[in-house]
Amino acid sequence: MAENFTQLHNNLPELKLDSRQAQGFLSFFKTLPKDPRAIRFFDRRDYYTAHGENAIFVAKTYYHTTTALRQLGSGSDALSSISVSKNMFETIARDLLLERTDHTLELYEGSSSNWKLVKSGTPGNIGSFEDILFANSEMQDSPAVVALSLNFGENGCTVGLGFVDLTKRVLAMAEFLDDSHFTNVESAMVALGCKECILPIECGKPAENRMLHDTMTRCGVMLTERKKSEFKTRDLVQDLGRLVKGSIEPVRDLVAGFEFAPGALGALLLYTELLADEGNYGNYTLRRYNLDSYMRLDSAAMRALNVLESKTDANKNFSLFGLMNKTCTAGMGKRLLHMWLKQPLVDVKEINSRLDVVQAFVEDTLLRQDLQQHLKRISDIERLVHNLQKGKAGLHHIVKLYQSSIRVPYIKSALENYDGQFSSMMRSRYFEPLELWTDDDHLNKFIGLVEVSVDLDQLENGEYMISSSYDPRLSKLQEELELLESQIHDLHRQTADNLDLPIDKALKLDKGTQFGYVFRITKKEEPKIRKKLSAQFLVLETRKDGVKFTNTKLKKLGDQYQQIVEEYKSCQKELVNKVVQTAATFSEVVFESLAELIAELDVLLSFAVLASSCPTPYTRPVITSSDEGDIILEGSRHPCVEAQDWVNFIQNDCKLIRGKSWFQIITGPNMGGKSTFIRQVGVNILMAQVGSFVPCDKASISVRDCIFARVGAGDCQLRGVSTFMQEMLETTSILKGATDKSLIIIDELGRGTSTYDGFGLAWAICEHIVKLIKAPTLFATHFHELTALGLGNVGHDQHKQVVAVVNYHVSAEIDASTRKLTMLYKVEPGACDQSFGIHVAEFANFPENVVALAREKAVELEDFSPAIYLTDTTKEVGSKRKRVAFEADEVPQGPARAKQIFEEFLALPVDRNDKRQTLEQVRKFKDNLDKDAENCHWLQRFF
Repeated sequence: MAENFTQLHNNLPELKLDSRQAQGFLSFFKTLPKDPRAIRFFDRRDYYTAHGENAIFVAKTYYHTTTALRQLGSGSDALSSISVSKNMFETIARDLLLERTDHTLELYEGSSSNWKLVKSGTPGNIGSFEDILFANSEMQDSPAVVALSLNFGENGCTVGLGFVDLTKRVLAMAEFLDDSHFTNVESAMVALGCKECILPIECGKPAENRMLHDTMTRCGVMLTERKKSEFKTRDLVQDLGRLVKGSIEPVRDLVAGFEFAPGALGALLLYTELLADEGNYGNYTLRRYNLDSYMRLDSAAMRALNVLESKTDANKNFSLFGLMNKTCTAGMGKRLLHMWLKQPLVDVKEINSRLDVVQAFVEDTLLRQDLQQHLKRISDIERLVHNLQKGKAGLHHIVKLYQSSIRVPYIKSALENYDGQFSSMMRSRYFEPLELWTDDDHLNKFIGLVEVSVDLDQLENGEYMISSSYDPRLSKLQEELELLESQIHDLHRQTADNLDLPIDKALKLDKGTQFGYVFRITKKEEPKIRKKLSAQFLVLETRKDGVKFTNTKLKKLGDQYQQIVEEYKSCQKELVNKVVQTAATFSEVVFESLAELIAELDVLLSFAVLASSCPTPYTRPVITSSDEGDIILEGSRHPCVEAQDWVNFIQNDCKLIRGKSWFQIITGPNMGGKSTFIRQVGVNILMAQVGSFVPCDKASISVRDCIFARVGAGDCQLRGVSTFMQEMLETTSILKGATDKSLIIIDELGRGTSTYDGFGLAWAICEHIVKLIKAPTLFATHFHELTALGLGNVGHDQHKQVVAVVNYHVSAEIDASTRKLTMLYKVEPGACDQSFGIHVAEFANFPENVVALAREKAVELEDFSPAIYLTDTTKEVGSKRKRVAFEADEVPQGPARAKQIFEEFLALPVDRNDKRQTLEQVRKFKDNLDKDAENCHWLQRFF
């Protein structure tokens, strides 16, 4: 351990401040405003420092020890400090801004007591740190900032939403009614990929604020509170008119269509300071965002279905994103796939359009392979264009755009050669736009500009330079440099002859930053020419590698050469700026649209590669509208589970049929595959509505407007939320947000409280979904009594059948001789007769005496369990139940009668009656109870 600390200290940059500098810094640091969220770093040129609470945070979080801390100053003024290398600072910046959502980042530059804030960033606004965050890595997702303006009323809360994507330069507004659990807000946060939310201070009652804050926490969104006065609409149209492309009339019309959203957007413009940068003017797009345009997914569903990657994933195939990401382009495809998975489509026509493209790629192997080869050479056009628009681009960005542009004709040619059944669609969707953009007025013009202006031959040497033939001034300067170089080399030969030394072998010509052009001889040769050296030359430096010297002619030529070089560099810089500005004019005309098209091609090609490369190929789903059709998945599999190396997946059918099996109760043993089965149904539907083939033998899917999933919850002690409370909160969002067009997936509901409370809640929730919501539902449970729903045993009406509720179970077998349990992982009709919990404990190698005692206790408890079982006369298809059971109405009647008897017994005046009178009255109670028990099995079992 001591060795590790020593190594850590050796690797930390030294905090090099004298007492005067330290005192000046301490006086400045005390003036900084308190901000518990801000992590402040100070640029000391070769390294960075953090101080105070920030230093302690950095030491504990990133160095995992406080021994890295140093004290700046002494006594009561001493300040905890830590030094950070440039590489470590980049790591910390990426973690704070891209992974976490609980801190902001500030960077200061200066010295002594004179420091100024030069960069600030938040998880939603990373613009100033982009050069650090993505210097050596691709941008996986584009962060977004949302502002909410809330208006609470009797019918709920009207939410005005403003949204800005600073990377894609998109502004949007939305307005919708929400419930007390902010179900729609949560779906919007997920769909937009929001990293930060701006709210007015104290926008509602404490309970409402807490609920909203909990919603943001679940979504991993940073909350930033601003004054209510910032949520204003005054001058908004004029401000948007500066930022948005095109005329102001459409902007005015769009803003006029909202009541609360403009205030949210106004606060957002103020917070992000978009108007302070003139480079933003005329570069933004304003849109109306409609929640109903996409399938709604909340944070619970995203976690349950493992849609996005997690740090805890053992490999990339653990998440749907990791599995489906076969994209080839540098970053663009990944970001689009990220967005699509958060925004599955609900429009049948558009889903089928995507599926048509995927099918074309699946069926044409040659087309698929050709496009893959070409797309691999496409750079991140979106990011390059972003740098162009921000004025941060250099010649190397232009060259990367050029290298991507020259691949476009090959992509166009591959698409042109496709002659399959979707050729007309492929032509209109991709080929014709590419044909338009590659003409002499668009992409070819840009390619010509680069080929004329950039010295492409120098790229092999890693140099990005303007070609000397591009500008007469540059050409003239280049000629002067070549002439001077020729004169210097002539002087080198003359000097070699004069000193009688072999050129290059003994007398060398060096070029350095310190002295420019100089002569150099080895120390071994120096004595031979020492006299001439001292008489005719000026010795500059004597080192182990030789003696450097010059004369008047060489110095004069060298100075002239250096002067021309500086002029050449200045001219190069000027021309680079000119070329970059010219290239920027192609951004909106060509590159933005081209980036969108290529990213879409990349993602759909990725779907095709996945569908065709799996050991068991995927199939194209049949898509129907949400009002018609069923959800039928034959031979379905879980795509992420089957992709694991150790898994031999057992496929299952799922048939959610209207009026027949719309609500399915699934029972079976732990580890039997219930959770995997219900999740795979959700994943298959999500994949289909994204536009992908699905891991099934055959699939027909009625489009769902939302997937609600409650498949297990964990404690969140920091928010004071228990497992059961978290479970209830997630279930509440289902009951309030689901419609008959949704899909509901519930696993083990009610297990976080007592058996009877949990069962009662589960039963009530099932009834509510069946009778009122009427959404297709998969309900996995260990409450075997719930299977009575499938027989219509609801309430006290024996003849009232609940439509479309059926029972299924995951099968398992127990060997009669060894009592060993074998999981079969097949989903079959009918209910399961037991939980096999003790058998699973045997799998975990429980001690034999513990298992034996568990069996004994389980039998004992079964004898006393007053649960609702199937009737003797009712035989369910596929059911394995064999026990004598009670009628549905016996459970409430039996205990009520028993309770009445006991209350009457307790009311006996034992203190006034004699023993004979008391015994006679007790005998009457027993006779009455025996008489009641003749028609009540529950009372018989009670006795």
